[in-house]
Amino acid sequence: MPQIAAALEKHPPGATAGQPAGSDFAPLLRTVRSQDLLERRFGWYALGVTVNALALGGVVTGVVLIGNSWWTLLLAPVLAVLSARTAFIGHDAGHSQISGSRAVSRLIGLVHGNLLLGMSYAWWNDKHSRHHANPNHIDKDPDVVADVLVFTAAQAGKRSGFRRRLTRNQAWLFFPLTLLEGVALKVHGFQDLRRQPPRERAVEALLLVTHVVAYAALLLTTMSLGKALAFAALHQALFGLHLGLAFAPNHKGMEMPDPDGERWGHLRRQVLTSRTIRGSVLTDWFLGGLNYQIEHHLFPSMPRPHLRLAQPLVRAHCRELGIPYAETGLIDSYRQALGHLHEVGRPLRGE
Repeated sequence: MPQIAAALEKHPPGATAGQPAGSDFAPLLRTVRSQDLLERRFGWYALGVTVNALALGGVVTGVVLIGNSWWTLLLAPVLAVLSARTAFIGHDAGHSQISGSRAVSRLIGLVHGNLLLGMSYAWWNDKHSRHHANPNHIDKDPDVVADVLVFTAAQAGKRSGFRRRLTRNQAWLFFPLTLLEGVALKVHGFQDLRRQPPRERAVEALLLVTHVVAYAALLLTTMSLGKALAFAALHQALFGLHLGLAFAPNHKGMEMPDPDGERWGHLRRQVLTSRTIRGSVLTDWFLGGLNYQIEHHLFPSMPRPHLRLAQPLVRAHCRELGIPYAETGLIDSYRQALGHLHEVGRPLRGE
């Protein structure tokens, strides 16, 4: 991820066939650099990481003090929100938004991903890097590979049995399925250990196991087994739902490049496949800055607080070039994303 971000900033890819490299993107990059929007915000992130850590400590303290009571379950939604904050910090570290040092970024990612969430930083970084390089590309973006959900009519046509029935109703099932995402992220992390080199595998595995043991110990030493299971289920379900609410609006229902068609340059590849969400500071907080998805994809190492400042520059640049800039409200973004999933499943419903 850091290598991709640095390469894009130093050597902007070409815009379209027959045009000089960087002809569409380079002017925008120069403008963004001239306003210091790629400069890191160490103080902003230091404050955010500190507040998040103190809040997590507060929830753990609350669980211990309240103990074996059903009232403890009221802390599960709070922990779910803080877990999402933790994931956003790990995401930003993976993009070198917090620090220019690869070692420091990895350390932050390991602490916030593996140790605090039980989610493999190496697995996520590898998968997310491939997504950023080719968003919505059916052959290259792991986020649109046919799995539980499918994203094209061609993928839907290959479904059979239970998966076929699932695809028929995937739009209705999308958010219920996100309730399992928190657990799925942990499973994927453990599965990915086989791919990692020995030294990286040892560190990742140690932190993942430490998280599982500490999480289980906290719940089982403060609550009965039934209450502990209820707390864990509620926490992980709401954590997954929160992530689903943050990720769903970003690319679903947007352009999907034709693998055999014209090769898009960096500007078009990132703008046409992404959607930016309008909103307030509360929206920025709830979605972890991912509501500025177009800006984030164009400048992956841009610190989160600068994305809002870059938006009018990007929007104006796209308008000048005649490139569609997708911007909508949060609720409408869900409507568009779910509408796309519903349309993909239409042939299987015989409509």
